[in-house]
Amino acid sequence: MSKNREEIAAMREEYGSREMHRAEMLENPFTQFEEWFSEARNAKLHEPNAFTLSTIGLDGCPASRTVLMKFFDENGFVFYTNYGSAKAKEIEAIPKASLLFPWLQLERQVRIEGSVEKVSASESLKYFVSRPRESQIGAWVSDQSSVIDSRALLLNKMAELNSKFEGGDVPLPSFWGGYRVRAERIEFWQGGKGRVHDRFVYSRTGNGWSIDRLAP
Repeated sequence: MSKNREEIAAMREEYGSREMHRAEMLENPFTQFEEWFSEARNAKLHEPNAFTLSTIGLDGCPASRTVLMKFFDENGFVFYTNYGSAKAKEIEAIPKASLLFPWLQLERQVRIEGSVEKVSASESLKYFVSRPRESQIGAWVSDQSSVIDSRALLLNKMAELNSKFEGGDVPLPSFWGGYRVRAERIEFWQGGKGRVHDRFVYSRTGNGWSIDRLAP
């Protein structure tokens, strides 16, 4: 066990492939995010739209999981889930969340904090019909976060629903849809040599944003 501890402690990657300066930061954080997101896509990172979603658990402890961003604009960042899931219940109780995009291959991460609200039913439907049919049926199958006896139960239910919806469109489940995180704070982090990282945080101030450099 002690050897394992030493090996883990010795794991280290040197950062510093680039620097980040205030003069380079765009005034609008969403435009800045779009630029970095495009670079992550162009670098062919695996699922650059994946982020860690952290909510406040019903027991008061933080709860985190990885989900996929499906849309963003200046109104916020959108993801979809089962409205009966653990994260949905936590959001209903305390509609606040933190997002973390870990673009490690680019030595970057983006942290976003803000309030959470459901998207409209029409927006959820628009996205739902764009999903592969198998994914549409998958939304019906899972009573997300509930305890189940076996995977076989899910597969049997999927087979039943495939038969039920055969030859027609798969309807949008009433218990499934999107959430929008309305950002109040967005931090851009760039790894630096000797662990002297660059961090800039955008904080909402009325109708605009303030930009501050943070110590690493």
